[in-house]
Amino acid sequence: MQLVSASMRKILTAVLAAWLGLAGPAALAGAELFSATGMVIAILAGDLFVGEAQGHLSGAGTLAIRSQKNPQLTCVGQFTSSAELGGSGQMQCSDGATATFHFQRLTVFRGYGVGSFSRGSMSFAYGFSAEEAGPYLKLPEGKKLRHNGTELKLVDL
Repeated sequence: MQLVSASMRKILTAVLAAWLGLAGPAALAGAELFSATGMVIAILAGDLFVGEAQGHLSGAGTLAIRSQKNPQLTCVGQFTSSAELGGSGQMQCSDGATATFHFQRLTVFRGYGVGSFSRGSMSFAYGFSAEEAGPYLKLPEGKKLRHNGTELKLVDL
């Protein structure tokens, strides 16, 4: 005695195929769940900003940074990157300032870049500690980075 008839198998096969057809794009979108988040240290027009960037397996990502001098001033942006070409992106700040930037990936999780900020120059490093980031940043003359254990500041030399 056969428990499942040939016609029932055809129906089950059709339902399974339809389900896979619908789940396929969702599974691809779920690939964006494979991401990495790293610290960003940036100097924008002589002001220190810190925050995070999140990069996805696809090469796309987002960033969010905050001024250390004026914590109400925040900037958010998007970028795309590849190992061969590096990356580029745009950013908009809560006060209306904007920036475009490009960067070089040193590893999947670390890199540095420069950009055009509407109020001046921009340099940044991501995936580094404060000490490691220093060589990649254009610090204001007479200033250095100092981490006091809880926050990062620009201080006089």
